[in-house]
Amino acid sequence: MAAIRKEAESVNMLDAFKEFTTDKSIDRTALVSVLEESFRNVITKLFGSDENFDVIVNPDKGDFEIYRNRVVVPDGEVEDENREISLSDAQKIEDDYEVGEDVSERVDFTKFGRRAILNLRQTLASKVLELEHDNLYNKYKDRVGQVVSGEVYQVWKREVLLVDDDNNELILPKSEQIPADQYRKGETVRAVIARVDNENNNPKIILSRTSPVFLERLLEAEVPEINDGLITIKRVARMPGDRAKIAVESYDERIDPVGACVGVKGSRVHGIVRELCNENIDVINYTSNTKLFIQRALSPAKVSSINIDEENKKAEVYLRPEEVSLAIGRGGMNIKLASMLTEYTIDVYREVDSSEDDEDIYLDEFSDEIDQWVIDAIKAIGLDTAKAVLNAPHEMLVEKADLEEETVDQVLRVLKAEFEQ
Repeated sequence: MAAIRKEAESVNMLDAFKEFTTDKSIDRTALVSVLEESFRNVITKLFGSDENFDVIVNPDKGDFEIYRNRVVVPDGEVEDENREISLSDAQKIEDDYEVGEDVSERVDFTKFGRRAILNLRQTLASKVLELEHDNLYNKYKDRVGQVVSGEVYQVWKREVLLVDDDNNELILPKSEQIPADQYRKGETVRAVIARVDNENNNPKIILSRTSPVFLERLLEAEVPEINDGLITIKRVARMPGDRAKIAVESYDERIDPVGACVGVKGSRVHGIVRELCNENIDVINYTSNTKLFIQRALSPAKVSSINIDEENKKAEVYLRPEEVSLAIGRGGMNIKLASMLTEYTIDVYREVDSSEDDEDIYLDEFSDEIDQWVIDAIKAIGLDTAKAVLNAPHEMLVEKADLEEETVDQVLRVLKAEFEQ
């Protein structure tokens, strides 16, 4: 029975070894090093040292050999059985051994017992897993900003788990998903590699579909002129799933960068819009002229005049009353994207007709009808007079002054009443 058990243990260990040498898509040189290190770790635990052992790994054959080297000493003088062998025991191996010679003897690992075999399997699993983590990190660490495809493996509340062609795990957090995205197991999803974390040698590949870089890469894939270097994407601003603005520039006077990016009847952006859950994409010509760039960024609104504060990166934009709502956009989306694209804080004002009465009233004059804290909040955003408040967009008063809509409506009623008298 003991012989049968040992034979079974030997077969099990050999099968386990073959599993690590054949089923893992790991560099062969690195794998051999890891396998040898695993054997030596177990040998050290058994004998206290591995210095006098030779470990030969044959991953292609799926086997291994271990030899222990010991010095022949006279009978009765063996002090360290791991490093020394008596003359009579040495001559049982080869009858011509003499004292002082080195004996190299092949070791049957299964004779070390089931615990040693189990220890080896665990060590191998741990080392190979560590090697796989290193390979995964090295594969993706320099690919940040590239678009990858993965198959949906699991959908959770806070993230989606994808797997690549090599069955590596990729993570798409909820915060990096387009709000309208729907995921089903087995379908293919594209995203950009946002970052590669490697805490405690446990790499995590984090993807994003909301990053401006994702839109940039998709556009590069659709527009040959960008790949050829004839057109450059200068700025990208996104509100994922809703709307985006892209500023492009051409280095060839014969090429219209906006037309090239959009394509005939929108053919080049159509696929991108579909990929991004019908995200509306505006493409504009980039210019280093700040005023002109802001004007283009606020399209489709037509700007009357602009005052620029370059030091504080602020812009005061004046428009005809009928253009204000276009500049702001639904939910303030257009002006937010324009600010993101130009990197300027944009304040929109209604243009006052010069034929109107020039008389104005400071807000402090209304302290008997409007609470002082409300007046202070409005003055804090740079509006000191009644007409300045009346010419400012309603959304600006709510958001920038941080006031309730009802409060803003009451303020506007009081101010309008003053000029209607």
